Amino acid sequence: MVSNVTRRTALTGAFAGAARRYWLGVFPRVCAERRRREARAQEIPDPLLRRVVVDALCKWGNIEGATAFAAFVPGRRRTAAVRAMACFQAAYNYLDMLTELPNTDPTVNGRLLHSALLIALDPEAEHLDYYAHHHLQEDGGYLVETVDACRQALAQLPSWAAVAPAARRAAERIVAFQSCNTGEVQGDYVALERWARAHTPRGSGLRWWETAASGGSSLGVYALIAAAAHPQVQEERIAAIEGAYFPWIGALHSLLDNLIDTEEDYATGQRSLIGCYASPLDAATRMGLLAEHSMAAAQELPEHSHALVLAAMASFYLSTPEARVPEAAPVADAVLRALGEPAALSMAVFRSRLRLRRLAPKVPGAPARRGGGAEVVMPAGAQEPAPAGAIALSASPPTPLGHEPYGMK
Repeated sequence: MVSNVTRRTALTGAFAGAARRYWLGVFPRVCAERRRREARAQEIPDPLLRRVVVDALCKWGNIEGATAFAAFVPGRRRTAAVRAMACFQAAYNYLDMLTELPNTDPTVNGRLLHSALLIALDPEAEHLDYYAHHHLQEDGGYLVETVDACRQALAQLPSWAAVAPAARRAAERIVAFQSCNTGEVQGDYVALERWARAHTPRGSGLRWWETAASGGSSLGVYALIAAAAHPQVQEERIAAIEGAYFPWIGALHSLLDNLIDTEEDYATGQRSLIGCYASPLDAATRMGLLAEHSMAAAQELPEHSHALVLAAMASFYLSTPEARVPEAAPVADAVLRALGEPAALSMAVFRSRLRLRRLAPKVPGAPARRGGGAEVVMPAGAQEPAPAGAIALSASPPTPLGHEPYGMK
């Protein structure tokens, strides 16, 4: 039997090695890609689209997070992996913000725009008229170029052909989620629930909004891109990665993002999926369970990378001041307990980065701004009443604390 000391030593060594590879081999490449995207954004002729792209690029924190997986790929494939991951997430950030603009047919518009993410994962596919249902179209080729940069990089990965079907399934879930994640009164909350219930794995015990949250997460795509950088990836390994990220790790990812955006969502008239929990206690209990399942699934995979990235992802959110407000703190504590020692190590790193940011916010390595995650966007002034069944259809939640569901104002 392996002792706790031996296990902790091995974990610390794996964490230190991953950190070294990230800061020396990944982070400089991410910074270079950011400079390319920002320079290209300035060439967009439509001023409003240019502003949307610039704002989306300010959400660089989740792009840094996406490329963390590249710390675990062979060095000769790292540049291609970083570029594919960064460009996919940059496109996702942009499309997410673009679909929040007013539109006469937001569902069709959201689906067509986000179909660019499917094209990004298929080096042979032809481009669509992504802006066909949008009133803004003059992006100077920015979206097509970003998509092409992603798929050109993917074509350099030795196992992409084997991994691509699973990655496209993950992207299809994103498209389905985002077609319901619109920024106007037409946002189809009922359709999202219907989709989520149909895609909840049998026997998982997941509530529909937990499945929906997982559908909006892009982490599974990056885990699969990282796998594609290795030669001769077996089908069993691909299936195991897909099963770990959908639904478990993806659900935890998106709901943690929602957790620390609660105040911002309320101020801007948005409703996040974490608001479907009946109370802070209910949210803490359920998300602790999600974290347990996520870590168990990550640890069943043969590589240390998934457990380390999972812990780092959670720490990215839970090291923020927003995670310590009274409503969020019980959830944060439950998740950290469930994730155990890997999270304790990564929390120390992220807290150090936050201190660095306060002391010298422009120093390389200070945390970038977070990006938004999976959230159901509702118009200002239209938050009430809640969609029919949003609480009653949950899996027997505890009695709400007070007169309104947690997070739903």
